[in-house]
Amino acid sequence: MNKPSEKLWLRICAVDEIPLLGSRVVERDSGNVAIFRTDSEVFALLDRCPHKAGPLSQGIVHGNSVTCPLHSWNIDLSTGEARAPDVGCARRYPVRVDSGDVFLGASNTMKRHERSQQ
Repeated sequence: MNKPSEKLWLRICAVDEIPLLGSRVVERDSGNVAIFRTDSEVFALLDRCPHKAGPLSQGIVHGNSVTCPLHSWNIDLSTGEARAPDVGCARRYPVRVDSGDVFLGASNTMKRHERSQQ
């Protein structure tokens, strides 16, 4: 049994299975999580723009940001914060890469079903 302080990690995929400057979606009962891959890092955000709930996983990744496909809000992948002049925040999730595999901090509501986005 896990101790309350231990984090559970769910293996999502190999990092190479996420398109460079793209994303992959993990479906959850409480809202999908978009896993983003930049040139050198991996990030995880709720797949909803804080503006009008656009699917961030379908946005354009550039640097450490993603541009929402609906109204072009720029969201910082490391913080989830909208870039000025816009204001808002997408929820962040813990994510790590270990030996080439991507792991998402898991909760009991996670589903194993996932789909790729490009």
